[in-house]
Order: sequence, then structure tokens, then C-alpha cells
Amino acid sequence: MEGILFEVLARWLHFVGALVWVGHNYATAVTRPRYMPLTAADLSDPESPRQRALMQREHGTFRYASLLTWGSGALILWYRGWLVDALSLHGSLAPLGLGMWIATLMVCNLWFVLWPHQKRVLGFVPASLDERLRASRVTFLSARVNTMLSIPVLFLMGAGTHGIALFG
Repeated sequence: MEGILFEVLARWLHFVGALVWVGHNYATAVTRPRYMPLTAADLSDPESPRQRALMQREHGTFRYASLLTWGSGALILWYRGWLVDALSLHGSLAPLGLGMWIATLMVCNLWFVLWPHQKRVLGFVPASLDERLRASRVTFLSARVNTMLSIPVLFLMGAGTHGIALFG
């Protein structure tokens, strides 16, 4: 019974984390469907402490949701004894493994490309105005990459369990 409880909890963490992480990407894509360059005036006014705190919370939530999603997915595969076969793209676990590799790229993109540039845009890290303007374009493109990569990840997650005949 405790094994079933563990897996149910891990699956819910995976599901909720994915909703927050990928949902943030889709919401951003819908509210800002194309890149609109920032101007110097957009970044020159200092932000209020309240706005700054809200932005830190929003960006922190979706960043840590990516780790929760990735970690709980890896934990589920490990618990079932599937992690090595999935990561080596072996047999019927290849779809889950491919999805995990793409998700790994997404997490790395978020933490090592998007977030360092977003910190400059938001003023959390000191940067010149020109650097902040350039960083806004990088964050836009980086976020779009993750949004596009989430489509095959979601497909492969579903195919790994429900579309096994496609890969068997």
C-alpha cells in the first residue's frame, strides 16, 4: 500500500509541477504572441518594491516547478526500475526517455539561459540599459524554445503509457 501511495504522490507532484511550469510558458505565449522590443523608457524607471517582490515570486514559482516536474518524473521512473532503460532509450521506454531528455534540455535552458538574462531585464542583477534590452530578446526566444519543446514532451509522456503500440 505504501508503494502505491508513494507513486500517487509523485505523480501528483509531477502533474501539478508541469501545470505550473508549462502553463506559465503557454500563458506567456498567449499574452505575448510576438516579440515587442523593450525601449529604454520601459527599463529606466525603477520598479516599486512590491512589483519587484511579485516578479521574484512569479519567476521563482515557475523555475522551481521545472525542478519539481523533472525530479518527480525521474523519481517515478527510478521507483519502477525504468530510469536506466528510459534514459538509454531502450525498447518501449524510449518515448518516456526521449521526453525526459527533451525536458532536461528545457530545464537547462530555463536555469542557464533564460533566468540569467531575465534577472538582468528585471533589474535583479546590475546591467547596463543596452545589456538589459538585449537580454529581453534572449529571454523571449528562450521561453519560446521551451514552449515549443513542451509539445513533444507532453506527447511522449502520453505515448509512453497510452501509445505504447506506436513504439513497441
